[in-house]
Amino acid sequence: MTNQSREVKKCWESKVVQTHRVFPGDVNSHRTLFGGRLMSYIDDTASISASRHSRSDVVTASMDTLDFLHPIHENHSVCIESYVTGAGNTSMEVFCKIMGEELSSGERYLAATSFITFVAVSKVPGEKRMVPLVEPTSTEEQFICSGYESRKARRMSSRSFHEEFANTIENKMPWSE
Repeated sequence: MTNQSREVKKCWESKVVQTHRVFPGDVNSHRTLFGGRLMSYIDDTASISASRHSRSDVVTASMDTLDFLHPIHENHSVCIESYVTGAGNTSMEVFCKIMGEELSSGERYLAATSFITFVAVSKVPGEKRMVPLVEPTSTEEQFICSGYESRKARRMSSRSFHEEFANTIENKMPWSE
């Protein structure tokens, strides 16, 4: 299928917004949101964007970046906004903007940003599932989507390195020596 015949979807069509209150069980010893919990929220939210864009089942291929910018404190809220910002043949890059909010004052702050790659999977084994292309409309979407090709090139370079790296890692049980 060529690009001329591929469906094109706007970024906003894949937008997902998910908000959570940060409870005592969600925090680390610094009383801020545990990073692993945030990663789970991000993956969940971003996977919905990828499924919404591709209208298929998806799997997480990689968490490309997660930049923690500001801690999210207990009793604040965390809001994850995600949307698809680039598409290959079967893969999609999803951008996540993570906002914190001090609920008693209403002060909002950018807490983190993340890019995650998902792959659309077909229900037919071995069949590739092509995904629609992406068209940004807002200023933010245009800015973020404009960097897709360079981020994709870095991912592909990194993937080659990690595949080679993985071939050198032993997989024997460490206690069997």
